[in-house]
Amino acid sequence: MILATQIRQKEGIFYFVAYPAEVLLPKVRFISRYYGEDSTIEADSLPEGDEIAAFVARIERSDSAFQRELSRRKVAQIKNFYETAGEQPLIPATILLFTSETLHFEPIQGLDTVGYLQEPQDKYLIIDGQHRLAALEFYRRQWPEEARTVSVPCIIFDGRTEDFAAEMFVIINSTTTRINKSHLVELYERVSWWQATPEKKLAARLTRMLYEEPDSPLRYRINRPGGRSRQDKWILQAELFNELHRWVRAHWSQIKEAGKRADYYYRIVRDFLIAAQQVWGEAWGNPAYMITVPVTLKAHIRVCADLAAEDAEPAEGRVERWIHRLAPWLEHRRLFRAEGFYERFPAKGQVERVARLHRELARLAGIDLAS
Repeated sequence: MILATQIRQKEGIFYFVAYPAEVLLPKVRFISRYYGEDSTIEADSLPEGDEIAAFVARIERSDSAFQRELSRRKVAQIKNFYETAGEQPLIPATILLFTSETLHFEPIQGLDTVGYLQEPQDKYLIIDGQHRLAALEFYRRQWPEEARTVSVPCIIFDGRTEDFAAEMFVIINSTTTRINKSHLVELYERVSWWQATPEKKLAARLTRMLYEEPDSPLRYRINRPGGRSRQDKWILQAELFNELHRWVRAHWSQIKEAGKRADYYYRIVRDFLIAAQQVWGEAWGNPAYMITVPVTLKAHIRVCADLAAEDAEPAEGRVERWIHRLAPWLEHRRLFRAEGFYERFPAKGQVERVARLHRELARLAGIDLAS
């Protein structure tokens, strides 16, 4: 257990920790090889199935900024700064760490946001700050006594999906010049295409079509790095992809057997969103309502999967049928007003709230849960 401050921002909860260097360094994974003046840090082996670690490793090793000579020079420069910093802080900016484990937080009596945080059983993945920690490791090897006086400011994200870590990596690196634009595109496309199974490819294609197609109610409303539209964005591409992938994965055997293409499933999602837009009326896209915020849009996709399971065919007249099915939502539109929304749909986090909204929307429309 380590002393931590719990930080809440909207649906997100994460932690700030001042980690002693000698405690932190054995707890992190270096996923690239680093070179010092007379020693190296070997890249840790990547656990089987850890997609985000494998992806970040591939990006780090392929980007020219991380080739052997440049890596050696960059780490040496940081280490030299540590040795000569004097009264200046060695690492003033936080290191971002990630673990898929859900860590237990125990508040100190009388302090809701300060307490003791359980540390993960496995090592942390470094989302941002790998070079700084590599230089700190070389510094510790040469100056162990001085290193014992160093604490490292860290932000810890826990219990999230691998796609969350990838999205965070995009956000961090898209505001700097540390990796070039082509790698940012590749990094973002990891959510869609990297190590793509057939069901991931289908979900990715649906996500892209919902952003690009002229008849999509979500056209240009999906937040994609590099997107040019100045319209307000309603949902991150990774979030939408995750919901579509959840649906496709759950029904993959039937989808594979039917042999339907992405166009077929796009039309289903499009028709559902058109019907929902018609039913919600002026509340659709209205900031006074929580209809087109991420949690509710994700719940919409789940209701779409439920409704498609029982009434996808025939395609002709589908929008009209579905407007009729979803019509009861209009009577309960007040439940989705922004004021008091989180009190009406209390939850411990986004995952629980999406599930709650899914159940409520399906119940109001008399749709059986199939997803």
